[in-house]
Amino acid sequence: MIVLGIILLVIGFLAGITVLWTIGIVLVVLGAILWILGSLGHALFGRKHYW
Repeated sequence: MIVLGIILLVIGFLAGITVLWTIGIVLVVLGAILWILGSLGHALFGRKHYW
């Protein structure tokens, strides 16, 4: 999710498409939050690990 967000950020920045830029930011932030919570040992969506 983080990698997809970064790819969308780059494409949105290079092409000047603000929708891709916004979606990329949301995916990066959401992926980082899920990664942190998963690494702390919290069960997310019925799974012990996010990855």
